[in-house]
Amino acid sequence: MKKDIHPKNYRLVAFKDMSNEHVFITKSTVNTRETIEVDGVEYPLVKVEISNTSHPFYTGKMKLVDTAGRVDKFMTKYKKHLDKKSN
Repeated sequence: MKKDIHPKNYRLVAFKDMSNEHVFITKSTVNTRETIEVDGVEYPLVKVEISNTSHPFYTGKMKLVDTAGRVDKFMTKYKKHLDKKSN
């Protein structure tokens, strides 16, 4: 195996699914600003919008995830265009 090809900051990181509060720990090099305590141990925290515990493919349930009002932004941006098409 080649030497010095792996990042130096490879460490355990907690990922938190914001749609259902599920937290899982895995190794990552991602930069974080927040931390979280899990079972008495503090980990760097990465917040994710969707994970295997909330994704429809894994859960079998369809769910609309509208983070930051994306649907509303789309409707506002294209309202005039959509109105013209419906006439």
